[in-house]
Amino acid sequence: MLQVSGVTKQFDLQTIFSDFSLSVTENGFTVLLGPSGCGKSTLFDLLSGVVPADTGTLRWRGRELPHLGSVAAYMQQKDLLLPWFSLMDNALLPVKTVNGDVKTAENRAMALFERLGLKGYEGHMPHEVSGGMGQRCALVRTLMFDRDLVLLDEPLSALDAITRRTLQSLLLLLQTEFDKTLVMITHDIEEALLLADELVLLTPRPMAVQGRFVLKSPKPRRFDDPELLALKSHVLGKLTGEGNDDSL
Repeated sequence: MLQVSGVTKQFDLQTIFSDFSLSVTENGFTVLLGPSGCGKSTLFDLLSGVVPADTGTLRWRGRELPHLGSVAAYMQQKDLLLPWFSLMDNALLPVKTVNGDVKTAENRAMALFERLGLKGYEGHMPHEVSGGMGQRCALVRTLMFDRDLVLLDEPLSALDAITRRTLQSLLLLLQTEFDKTLVMITHDIEEALLLADELVLLTPRPMAVQGRFVLKSPKPRRFDDPELLALKSHVLGKLTGEGNDDSL
């Protein structure tokens, strides 16, 4: 289990979040949903060690850590592929930076390229492929870290609707086929409802948890599902301040 306890972060005397706490169940897909600018990405920067917390503790499987950089893989909004490296070389960076077994890693990466629809593009440069293919390569690179915990910082926000839906299906593979614990942030309600096992609803800054919802509908989901339609209406009410009833 991932536990965030009493975390506070300020920038230039502005409070991003104060005494923020969150628990995440293993082997599930937890989505943090909140408005743009509420502090979601700052929280992920704190979890990954990009910025330090002012107060609070982080625990993964009961062990307290200063950050999760050593136990989590992190996928960001942009693919951040190095333009002078091929897709395969970009995917192998996690292994090469620690002087790992490159040959074994390459065999694993080849299997992932095939699984994610990138077979035949291993030698292509980032500028020679589409944005969706670049994000799929970033997903392969994330998997090459071989971490049980994966943090996803709005990784599909820059993609067109069709590519985004394809990548949403691929993200579900991380949980079902690769047995990962996924924590994703987004401000897209429909995306959250499609992917989440548990939805955590966040307030505007200073960020706090204003609701948690367990989704029981099987995946892949359809938006004619009565549970999703009711929950979407409820969440919209919460976000806009028009819903005061906590029951569904």
